[in-house]
Amino acid sequence: MFKTKVGVADLGTNTFQFLIAESGPDGWHELFNIQEMVKLGEGGINKGLIQPAAFERGTAAMQKFAGLLAEYGVNKVRAIATSALRNAANGQQFIEEVRNQTGIEIEVIDGDQEAAFIYRGIKASGCLSDKDSLIIDIGGGSVEFIIGNSQGIKWKQSFEIGCARLMDKFHRVDPITAESIAALNLYVEDSLGDLFKAAPQYCIENMIGSSGSFETFAGLIELEKGNAFDLEKTKIYFFDRDELDKILRKLIASSHLERLNNKWIIPVRVDMIVSASLVTRFVMERLEISNVKMSTSSLKEGVLAEMRGF
Repeated sequence: MFKTKVGVADLGTNTFQFLIAESGPDGWHELFNIQEMVKLGEGGINKGLIQPAAFERGTAAMQKFAGLLAEYGVNKVRAIATSALRNAANGQQFIEEVRNQTGIEIEVIDGDQEAAFIYRGIKASGCLSDKDSLIIDIGGGSVEFIIGNSQGIKWKQSFEIGCARLMDKFHRVDPITAESIAALNLYVEDSLGDLFKAAPQYCIENMIGSSGSFETFAGLIELEKGNAFDLEKTKIYFFDRDELDKILRKLIASSHLERLNNKWIIPVRVDMIVSASLVTRFVMERLEISNVKMSTSSLKEGVLAEMRGF
């Protein structure tokens, strides 16, 4: 029996994530899943420019992905680019360079499409119920918010306040100062006005953090309790709100060296996790959300779900 093999690339501001899956009678089966710490927005995220070193890291990662596609005999590939590439003046140059080197066509999607894919990934994970949830996906360049349930999306919006942008604006001294925290909170309050107007119109039961920083929060909580934590086996994680509040406070107050020496914080998140923690805490408190969970599914799983018909 012929089995379809597909590849999905999620080309984010911080990481490029690659997934290869094979079709089966009960859906897709994951064959390979990896992320490359490209840091495409480093040094240029708020200038709208991919810096030369980041440009080179990005093309090298795509060459590696092309090699994996050939190795696994992939039949179809989709490479989805988000905030960093859609806002960079030399984003088209990067796309053309990748096409010339690898033959891979990169699709640049807008924030609305990004939010829709994230919703599909979360839905495919089985994380949603018939009650409304607020989904949050904190990227390096943008943050997506989706209000919806297992039946569909009720509201969604993408905001260009990702943790790399916030770090560049506010987290220039480490540990971050109280003054910088206050300034960041004011900026987030102003930037997320549409969310704070929309949310009270729905009965939001919980908040679902989509992979990324929320995986780090979960891992750190379990590490502190002396428990083993395997993301491959933990697709959905239910936070204890007090434990989450405690780990967010610790991350916000931590130094670069403390975070660097923590084995559960991957290098690309060592500094950006502070901004991500501040955004998470602010939104939870502002919307008075008590129930929080994490899903390891996100954009690339949403793209894969859309490809079921191939």
